[in-house]
Amino acid sequence: MGEDNIREGLKDAIRKWSEAVEKKAAKAPERSPSFVNTSNITVNRLYSPLDLEGMDYLSEIGLPGEYPFTRGVQPTMYRGRYWTMRQYAGFATAEESNRRYKFLLEQGQTGLSVAFDLPTQIGYDSDHEMAIGEVGKVGVAIDSLEDMETLFSGIPLEQVSTSMTINAPAAILLAMYIAVAEKQGVSLDKLRGTIQNDILKEYSSRGTYIFPPKPSMRIITDIFAFCEEKLPQWNTISISGYHIREAGSTAVQEVAFTLANGIAYVKAAIEAGLAVDKFGPRLSFFFNAHSDFFEEAAKFRAARRLWAEIMRDRFGSTDPRSMMVRFHTQTAGCTLTLQQPKNNIVRVAFQALAAVLGGTQSLHTNSMDEALCLPSEEAVQIALRTQQVIAYETGVADTVDPLAGSYYVETLTREIYDRAKEYIRKIDEMGGAVEAIEKGYVQREIQDSAYRYQRQIEEKERVVVGVNRFQVKEERPSNLLRVDPSVREAQVHKLKKMRLSRDNAGVKVALQGLEKAARGRDNLLPLILDAVKAYATLGEICDVLRSVFGEYRAVSTLGN
Repeated sequence: MGEDNIREGLKDAIRKWSEAVEKKAAKAPERSPSFVNTSNITVNRLYSPLDLEGMDYLSEIGLPGEYPFTRGVQPTMYRGRYWTMRQYAGFATAEESNRRYKFLLEQGQTGLSVAFDLPTQIGYDSDHEMAIGEVGKVGVAIDSLEDMETLFSGIPLEQVSTSMTINAPAAILLAMYIAVAEKQGVSLDKLRGTIQNDILKEYSSRGTYIFPPKPSMRIITDIFAFCEEKLPQWNTISISGYHIREAGSTAVQEVAFTLANGIAYVKAAIEAGLAVDKFGPRLSFFFNAHSDFFEEAAKFRAARRLWAEIMRDRFGSTDPRSMMVRFHTQTAGCTLTLQQPKNNIVRVAFQALAAVLGGTQSLHTNSMDEALCLPSEEAVQIALRTQQVIAYETGVADTVDPLAGSYYVETLTREIYDRAKEYIRKIDEMGGAVEAIEKGYVQREIQDSAYRYQRQIEEKERVVVGVNRFQVKEERPSNLLRVDPSVREAQVHKLKKMRLSRDNAGVKVALQGLEKAARGRDNLLPLILDAVKAYATLGEICDVLRSVFGEYRAVSTLGN
């Protein structure tokens, strides 16, 4: 009876307060008749314990390091150690990227994150006609094991954690990394890192695919099986919401479509004969940190709870490690502006703080000049220092999940969870993520959200500082980092020289073995590793697989 009286007293107090506020608002209106976040969730004027009525603390929020992991995957989180500080880097040649990696490590970076150029991402060598104008531009050019050896020269692989943003040819780049480790004398069970290896989001959001979905899923599950045996500390996939968000999705859609893709990978692995708690602990995720601060922090908390429930209740996982969303975060590249680029430092700082308060395991902070060019050393250093200031100076890492208990954050966490779960239900009704992508459903949802968001900016319903408000006249930027077109010439010359010096008969045998395996059912990783060690090029290996699997053609969403 006492609790009922307290609740009724609170309701009465809030009602009277609201009536008084409405009278004041009639004379001095609020900035908008309604407030909504990027997921179109209404943001109320006030949140109170009444918004959390019916919430079961242990089943919905819980304790850190315990199911449902809403409050974090580790019991002590950053009190034990800070998140891994990575700066996504790679450009031009392997030699230049190697120098940048060493610079970053000297500045205190604790993990490497490799960006590959577009030809590498879609399986073409630098001398292919499709590579003209793109070699070394958005990442480092890797044509063969020789380039990979140069990329990690002087970097002891047993001492660093390496993330590689690569998808369609992920198995090939992983094989190259393994071969480099073996040449360094590093035991494979000591290798730590992640390959993105998430092809489904490429079909819906990004476009660097090669093969159709079915053979692509086969390659992914082959990687799961191979790493389970050979690379026990390696994260075999980074199920990525980052690019879904960059393509224009809302926060809710980012959670829903990412976890729906995760469901598809788990189902494919189980159908391939793998036990969920054998590969489950090595699944990882990759999310975006956008600008709506509380929405982002709540998004990460909701994603953890929802995935834990999916793995336990849908797939029968009993290992807590399989239920954990361990994730890397990158601040939102799509929010960076070429106008007043120093404003990007502030944007990135708040986005990074949201990721930390949301419990990320690894973080990349974008550089202020990335809307203009490849990041300079000064900009990269500022981006890394942003993480270090958050870690060492703000105190936010001294307690676990400090936003927990906020009436607003807990309500928002629940709302994102509920809405994402509803999206997953719809995708299940279509047959799963692969089918939803093939029907164009996911693409259309993202496109609609992107259009709505852009229209809000153009109509000034949503302010972007320096773009649609607070503009200033600016001088044309100078001293931008550009990749010299001669990079391709040097890379092609190096490639030609390597082809002349290698054992081409051995390459032919290795590629024939790979083709035979691709036409059968054997795990492809050992055959790809053989080809890589024989110095078969990335393009040659992909061409063999193209000849067997074919190439994917995008689904049109026009008129649907």
